[in-house]
Amino acid sequence: MHQYPVIIQGGMGAGVSSWRLAQAVSRQGQLGVVSGTALDGIFVRRLEDGDPGGHMRRGLDAFPFPAMADRIWRAYYIPGGKAAKAAYRTMPTHVQQDPRELTELCIVANFVEVFLAREGHANPVGINYLEKVQIPHLPSMYGAMLAGVGYVLMGAGIPLHVPGVLDALAEHKAAEYALHVIGSRDGDDTTVHFDPHDFMEFDLVPLQRPAFLAIVSSNTLAATMLRKANGKVDGLVIETRTAGGHNAPPRGKLQLSAQGEPVYGERDAIDLGKIRELGVPFWLAGGYGSAEKLREALDLGATGVQVGTAFAFTRESALREDLKRALLDLAQRGEAQVFTDPLASPAGFPFKVAILEGTASEEAVAAARPRICDLGFLREMYRDEDGKIAYRCPAEPLSVYLAKGGKAEDAEGRQCLCNALMANIGHQQVRCGHHVEPPLVTAGDDLTEVARFLPAGNASYGVADVLDALLPKTSAILSDVSADTLLTAAAAPAYAPAMR
Repeated sequence: MHQYPVIIQGGMGAGVSSWRLAQAVSRQGQLGVVSGTALDGIFVRRLEDGDPGGHMRRGLDAFPFPAMADRIWRAYYIPGGKAAKAAYRTMPTHVQQDPRELTELCIVANFVEVFLAREGHANPVGINYLEKVQIPHLPSMYGAMLAGVGYVLMGAGIPLHVPGVLDALAEHKAAEYALHVIGSRDGDDTTVHFDPHDFMEFDLVPLQRPAFLAIVSSNTLAATMLRKANGKVDGLVIETRTAGGHNAPPRGKLQLSAQGEPVYGERDAIDLGKIRELGVPFWLAGGYGSAEKLREALDLGATGVQVGTAFAFTRESALREDLKRALLDLAQRGEAQVFTDPLASPAGFPFKVAILEGTASEEAVAAARPRICDLGFLREMYRDEDGKIAYRCPAEPLSVYLAKGGKAEDAEGRQCLCNALMANIGHQQVRCGHHVEPPLVTAGDDLTEVARFLPAGNASYGVADVLDALLPKTSAILSDVSADTLLTAAAAPAYAPAMR
C-alpha cells in the first residue's frame, strides 16, 4: 500500500526543483516534484555545458526511442562544454505547430528529468507545470509519463483539460489542448494536437496514468475543477498568496499597499469547510513550512502540505550556490525581504521577488538589461488581423510590443522572467561576450524563516534537515490521517519500463 504524501515538495521555478531535489525528497517517502517549466531549454543548456557528471547521457540511454535520443545528443552536446563567454544557442520559440525538433526535445527532456528523479528508489515522483505555458504541455506530459511519473500538478491557470489528456496519453492516443488566444472567434483553430504514434519508434504497452493534482487559490476554482474537468481530478493543492513564484491576483479592482504590493481582502480568503465538502484529498500551500503549520493543516482536514521555499535553499536544489548563500545569510541576520511585485511577470500575475543586491530585484540592474524576448515561454497568444495566432510579450522591446497591438501600460515594469530564471540555476545567457543575464530569485514569505533549518555550526542544510523539522514524529502524524486518504499501489504508479 502507498499513502498520499504528507509533504509535497513544491515544483519551483524553471529548474530549481531539479531531479536531484525531487529524488532526495522522494527517497525519504514524501513526494519529490520536478519543475516541468522550460525543461526543453534547460536540457539543451545542460548539454551545451558538456553534461557535467554524465547524467543527461544516462537519461538518454534509458529513453525508449534510441534514434530520437541520438538525434538530440548529436545536435546539442558540446564535449567539455561551451566557452564561458560564448552564448548558448538561440532555440526556436514555441508556436501552435511546433517543429518536430522542439516536440522531440519536450518529450526527451521531461523523460530524462523524471527518470533521474526516480533512480535508486521505488517511491512516486511528481512533475509541476504552469497552465499558462500551454503549447509544450502535450509532449511534455507524454515524456514524463514514459518515465513513470506518479503525479502531475498544475496551477497558474484553469487546467480543466489535463485529466482527459492524461487518460489519452496513457493509452498512447492522440490528444489536444485548448489554447487561450486573446481576441479569438468562433471557428478559429485555437488548439494544439499531439499524437504519440507520430514519434514512437515501435509500439509500447499502455502507460500508468498519473494522479492529477490541480493547484488552486479559491473555492470557486476548486469547485470548478471538480465539476467541469474532462476527467478525474485526484486532489487539490490550495495555494495562498504567501507562496513563492506567481500568486493569484486579488479579486476585484487591484489596490496597492504603501509599499506597492497587491492588497488582499476577505474576498480572497479560502473557506476550508467548503473545500472539505468537495470530498477529495487536499494539501495546503504557502506559509506551511513548519511542524506547527503541518499539524494545523491536518487538524483542518488536509491530507498534508506543500512546501517550496524551505526546499529551494537546500543543498540539493539547483538554485545557484552564491544566491543560496547570500539569501541564507540575510535570513540568519533577520534581514531577508520578499516583495510581491504586481508588474514584474509578463504573465500578469503578482510575482514574489527576493530582494538581493546584484539581482534584477534592484531597479538599476533591471533597467540596465536590454528588453529582449528570445525564450518566449511567457508570451501571450492573440488573434492577428489575418485571423491567425500571433505572439507577443510585455517584456519584449516596447516598439515591437506596440506594433503587435499591445498597450504601453501593460509593458510598464515587466521583466524577462524566462532569462532571469535560467540565470537563477546557472544557465545565464551571455550576450556579445560580456553582457550576462542577471538573476531574479523568487521565494515565498517563509524566506525569513529558512535559517531555522541550519544545523548548529553549519552554513547550509539539506532535504533531510527540512523533513526532520517538519516531521519530528512522523508516525504520530501519519496515524491521524484518515483512511480515506490512502492511495492504493494501483493509483500511485510505479515505473513501468517501456516494452517493445
